[in-house]
Amino acid sequence: MNLSNNHIKLITSLQQKKYRQKHKLFVAEGVKVVKELLNSSFVLEQLFVTNDCAIDVASDQKIEVTSAELKKISQLKTPNKVLGLFQIPEKTALTSKGITVALDAVNDPGNLGTIIRLCDWFGVSQLVCSSNTVDCFNQKVVQASMGSLTRVAVVYIDLFPFLQETKLPVFAADMGGANVYKVTLPKEAVLIMGNEANGISDEIRNLVQQKISIPRFGNEQKTESLNVATATAILLSEFKRA
Repeated sequence: MNLSNNHIKLITSLQQKKYRQKHKLFVAEGVKVVKELLNSSFVLEQLFVTNDCAIDVASDQKIEVTSAELKKISQLKTPNKVLGLFQIPEKTALTSKGITVALDAVNDPGNLGTIIRLCDWFGVSQLVCSSNTVDCFNQKVVQASMGSLTRVAVVYIDLFPFLQETKLPVFAADMGGANVYKVTLPKEAVLIMGNEANGISDEIRNLVQQKISIPRFGNEQKTESLNVATATAILLSEFKRA
């Protein structure tokens, strides 16, 4: 089987969320990311590989392409030997154990991908996202997660009722919150991280039991804020030290 115009149209369309939802497919690129997905519970739909890339899948699932053809379907500036179409899995049930990270309108794909990796690193198995958080199957998110998407359950829900109903203590990152280095943190909690520009919405803020912040140590104290992924890393480290 060869790369067809229909393949190109389908793969190009998956750059948009509505077509990912329609076809229940997403795109992953690069040997590391694709191999991580192949070795997980994710289901492969189709693989497009150059002849110098040895990945063992069923012959009817693999289409060999030239470097020029791969460039046509890739979103990367430098295409990386393999592009895979994978099925979007069914929704995962929520759990109420350990630390749950909740994202309120995080918009940047790179930030979400990095936060998924951080959850994987710190042993956080569940990431809860508001419906207006960027789609975790956005190709840039998949790339930035570097395979951690296979080990972290990302669940999209309405945050307000979730936070109303949870029995876990609810913490939120907030510039006006208590110094995280002086707060006693529990081993089980929900940690809310807000939008890159506006922080946590007022509706969600009203449900927070404790606001925590990362103090600035710079002499001039002029840095406005930390990147949301950087802040998530620091706060998760503190929760895991508890």
